[in-house]
Amino acid sequence: MTGKFCRECGTALVPKELKNEGIVPFCPKCEQFRFPQYNVAVSMIVVNEEKDEILLIKQYGRSTYILVAGYVSRGEALEDAVRREVKEETGMTVTHIKFNRTQFFEKSDALMCNFTAFVKDDSEFDPNYEIDSYAWFTRDEARANVRPDSLAKYFLVSYLDE
Repeated sequence: MTGKFCRECGTALVPKELKNEGIVPFCPKCEQFRFPQYNVAVSMIVVNEEKDEILLIKQYGRSTYILVAGYVSRGEALEDAVRREVKEETGMTVTHIKFNRTQFFEKSDALMCNFTAFVKDDSEFDPNYEIDSYAWFTRDEARANVRPDSLAKYFLVSYLDE
């Protein structure tokens, strides 16, 4: 059972059967079922349309490349989060986006929603403090350089193999 306390009153939740749902956390004080909540994030395959190259980045002192990603703010549409995160982290303006797929990521308790974010070219590229280093890769190079056994690799390979 995820979530140990009621998000409304703080009372300890107890497992309780809910018809057609199975065992669901229940608050005995509020007398309400409290379905598990989790974070929502977006991850982007950033494509330079002019050169048909894919941007991969390194962050947090790690030595492997990943995709640009970030959390969705409360009340924010996924598509708006894609545009905002690409702009914040890279300085580039997304011209259009394409939804790819989703995957739950247990390590950060987040539903990761993957998109392709197309940018006209890299003329606006101005990475912020979140990016340690970066590189633009051809499709084959991106496949070979993305972090092995990662969600970034799963999203990228799925996109490339479509």
